[in-house]
This record gives sequence, structure tokens and C-alpha cells, in this order.
Amino acid sequence: MEDLLQSWFPDAPWLAHLAGPGLAIASIVAVLIVVSLAIRRAIDVAVRQGRLDRTAATFVGAVLRYTLLTIGVIAILSQLGVDTASLMGSVGVVGLTVGFAARDALSNVISGLFILWDRPFVIGDLIEIEGLYGRVDRITMRSTRVVTPDGKMLAIPNTTVVNTTVASYTNFPHLRLDIDVTVGVEEDLGRIRQVLLELCEGEPFHDETPPSVVMTAINDYNVALQLRAWIRDESTHLKARFELRERVFEALREAGVNMPFETLEVRTMAA
Repeated sequence: MEDLLQSWFPDAPWLAHLAGPGLAIASIVAVLIVVSLAIRRAIDVAVRQGRLDRTAATFVGAVLRYTLLTIGVIAILSQLGVDTASLMGSVGVVGLTVGFAARDALSNVISGLFILWDRPFVIGDLIEIEGLYGRVDRITMRSTRVVTPDGKMLAIPNTTVVNTTVASYTNFPHLRLDIDVTVGVEEDLGRIRQVLLELCEGEPFHDETPPSVVMTAINDYNVALQLRAWIRDESTHLKARFELRERVFEALREAGVNMPFETLEVRTMAA
């Protein structure tokens, strides 16, 4: 190709010298594109066939993408005449410095690998981390993305996920709702129990696991009860909890049950 360009453009020898690296770089870019598309297709096929879940696919795809980019940059620099061996040595020294400065980012990447290995949750699960609740949207190399019920996208660092207790609402086919109720000590607990249990009939409650009402605390004035009801679909548990709490309040009020609120007694000393 260089000889052909020299014969065509004898007054522009620089053009012939650029032809070799230019074609090589174009070939490298083409190969990288083809390999990238092939990897993406292979990952999609593996996900559809059930051999790879979406959680791992997202993370593996990101790792392979950055790996290909690194290989491509090194190959292109080599074609441009850059001493890649010396460059890699310099990069190693710089990498140590950058790595120390970016140790938190590297910790997140390693934590992401732990998440894929341990699999406490997968994409689509409902989870709660440090009071943050939502559905797992994706797991990146730096963070776990969670969509909250009010439409917010939370980016929770992977190190936080690994080092914190994660509550999953999706691992089991049904979920229990706990509704706390405080009534006066003079009330008929048997009647209150019947009123509360009648609220948990039909959808969305689970027939195979009956609801229950238990006493959790008692003092001179109040009795603390807890209604425990199981629902079928964990994805609706927030809505079901709000609705059940409201129904409990309305039912007890209609039944004339005394629901005392916390009071503060203040006494003054006579002068």
C-alpha cells in the first residue's frame, strides 16, 4: 500500500508513511467493534437461555467493555510508534499513585464482585439497605442502583451494600405485615382480636398462613397489640401496609375501642 501511494503521490511521501499505521488502526477499531458486538450478543443469548442472570450480565459486560477499551488503546499506541513497554512501566507507577487515591473506587469494584458471588439479591428484587427501600435496577462496577417507590434513583456504593445488613422482600413467596395498635387496659381483648382478624380476609392476604394478634407490651394504662398478616405479592406490601393501618384505625374507632395517645403529665410545685 505504501508503494502504491508513493507512485500516486510522489510529492507527498508523508502520506505513504501514514497509510501503514492508519490502516492498522482502522483494522484494530474494526476488530474491537466486532468483538464487542459478539460479546454483547453472547451475553444476551446466555441471559435468554437462563445460563446467566441479568445481575451478572450487567457487571460482566462492563468489565469486558473496559478491558477491550484498554487493549485497543495499547494496540493503537503501538501502531503509532509509542514504546508501550516503557509506557506500561510509567502507567504502573502512576497506577499505584492513582490506585491509592482511588482506593474507595477500587473497593467498590471488588465489593461488586462479592455481590455477584454471594448473590444476596438480583436485579428486580425489592430490598432495604440502611432504611433505603426500592427495587434493584442494576449493579454497576461502582454502585448498586435502586429505584424507590417515589421514582428516585439511588446509587448505593457497593462497599455499603457488602458491609451492611440487606433486607430482601423478594426471596420468599409471601411477606408479613406488622401493624401496631395501642388500646386501653379496660378494653375486651377478645373482641378487639376478632375485629382485627376480620380485616385480613380475602385479597391481598395469604390464605395458607392465617393472621394473628399478639400482645407485645402492657402497662398500667395501655395494652400494646400487634396484628400480623401475610400478603401474597411482596411488590404491593407498602400499599397494603398503608391501607391495612387505615382500616385498623377505622374499624377500632367504629367499634368504640379506646385508643389512647401518649400524654405528658406536668406538675407544678406550689410556691
